[in-house]
Amino acid sequence: MIPAKFDYIKASSISEAVNLLDKHGYDAKILSGGQSLLPAMKLRLNRPEIVIDIHGIPGMDTIEETGDEVIIGANCTHTQILNSEVVYKNLNIMHQAVQTLGDVQVRNRGTIGGSLAHADPSADYPAVVLACEANIEVEGKNGKRSIAATEFFEGIFTTALEDDEIITAVRFPKIAHGTYLKFYQSASRFAVVGVAVVHEGSGVKVGITGVADTPYRATEVEKAYNGNSDAAEHAVDGVEVMSDHFADSEYRAHLAKVMVKRALEA
Repeated sequence: MIPAKFDYIKASSISEAVNLLDKHGYDAKILSGGQSLLPAMKLRLNRPEIVIDIHGIPGMDTIEETGDEVIIGANCTHTQILNSEVVYKNLNIMHQAVQTLGDVQVRNRGTIGGSLAHADPSADYPAVVLACEANIEVEGKNGKRSIAATEFFEGIFTTALEDDEIITAVRFPKIAHGTYLKFYQSASRFAVVGVAVVHEGSGVKVGITGVADTPYRATEVEKAYNGNSDAAEHAVDGVEVMSDHFADSEYRAHLAKVMVKRALEA
């Protein structure tokens, strides 16, 4: 398949990209790694008139350790994150998640910022940023702001980003004890159910992807947890579980409980 005709602009700075988005509005789309946008364009599901390439903007592809945080630039590829010693030592739950993500080609081109902005309900990163209580740094015409991961995902393919905003980085607290597990679709490796668990003292924080049309914090699991993995029975409490050709809602709900139980035990 060939995309519809579009104009291509290579942005040299964040401010230039923001100004271009503000100028062109709904006619424009941001390109970082292209692993979500380009397939949609080829299928004519997305037909932007202008593609703004932000790949290569200085400072957006670095991974830094500062105090109690790990800061990952939005243009960092999945492979870059996978190979980062900083991530491996200070944010191993992210290292675990990236190991399961896509294939070599996707990992080499796809970026964390592009994945989060796309907000696919079966993507891996959302569960991790939710469980880690990460903050997503964005910039738009009104300046910079930080969005808590728990407030970022608003619906299927929908986020709290304004039309003129782009993700610039993701700030994670250093996580000593965390686990990411998923049951994935064999062809795409997207999560049928993906579970991120962060242990903090006697409690846990649990992020789940693939189950609903929006990734979510399993707060009922967190409330019920007392060191016993039976809290996993609350994995889909209050959640409208998705049904598709990979898994119907009943199977997916059961699978969510199984995966949460395994992640808690791990």
